[in-house]
Amino acid sequence: MSEVTDLTVIEIKPEQAPVLYAPNGLDAFLEQIKQEVNEVPDLSTAKGRARVASLAAQVSRSKTAIEKPGRDYLKRLKELPKEVEAELRRFVTECDTIRDETRRPLTEWEAEQERIAAENQMLAWHEEALEMNSAFNAAAKLNFETDHEMALLMDAAFDRDAAEKAAEAERQRIAHEEELKRQAAEQAKREAAEAAQREIDAAAARERDATLAKERAEREAKEAADLAERNRIAAEQKAEADRKAAAEKAERDKQEAIAEEKRKAQAEADRIKREADEKEAARLAEEKRIADEAAARAANEKHRKVVGTEIVSALLGHTSLTREQAIEVLVALKDELIPRTRITY
Repeated sequence: MSEVTDLTVIEIKPEQAPVLYAPNGLDAFLEQIKQEVNEVPDLSTAKGRARVASLAAQVSRSKTAIEKPGRDYLKRLKELPKEVEAELRRFVTECDTIRDETRRPLTEWEAEQERIAAENQMLAWHEEALEMNSAFNAAAKLNFETDHEMALLMDAAFDRDAAEKAAEAERQRIAHEEELKRQAAEQAKREAAEAAQREIDAAAARERDATLAKERAEREAKEAADLAERNRIAAEQKAEADRKAAAEKAERDKQEAIAEEKRKAQAEADRIKREADEKEAARLAEEKRIADEAAARAANEKHRKVVGTEIVSALLGHTSLTREQAIEVLVALKDELIPRTRITY
């Protein structure tokens, strides 16, 4: 088996959530985890079994590292519709207020202009009636004595004309007032309709909020039930895994104890054999040393005899000494009794 390494630590950043927590968005992590646990540890060894347990635990840690930020992101998504709806309601209300406040000066100016126009029209009609009345009076005064009958006729005509103009002015005034009333009624109707629409929108928003809240509660209840079931299954699996792990550990401890006893016994046997071998080697070395020393002494004695023989022969050949005298000289030389002389063997 190749050298083992720890799995890469997985970290999910918040900005990655929209891309990762989407259909098939986590496939890359699944593939990474599969690749990093693609080992076949030797289960016959304690190291191999520990490696399998470590890989499985690292997969669980990687799962948690991906699941937790995903749950946080999902929780944020569940809260988002409520925040969006609240922000839209606030925005619509503010816009309506800004619109009404922005148009208020124009609305007030239009109402003032209509009032001024109505007053001016009434003044014009009044002045016109006064001018006609003045003209009629002047004409009547000039011709009263000469054409009293004509004056009476003109006066009647003037009265009819003035009455008609006054009636027309009154009709227009009434029509204007009716128009103002109609516009005010339409404005009130529009405002009532807008208020009703706002209330309808608010009711719809409340209904949507209630529906979302109900759906959220149902989802959360289902998720809680699913989580409880997953926790139950996980607890059962963990209990079973713990039981198996305990049994495996007991078996490992037993086997390791047996192996340790065997190791100790073998170590003791090896020690005894090693000591025996060392003693035997020491005995043989001592015997060899004694034999080598004896052989060396024998060889040295033999050599010394050869040298002695050569010296005695030389003394006999070059002097008048007898053999006994030559041997005496050899012994004196050997014992270094004669100064400045030494036998070199």
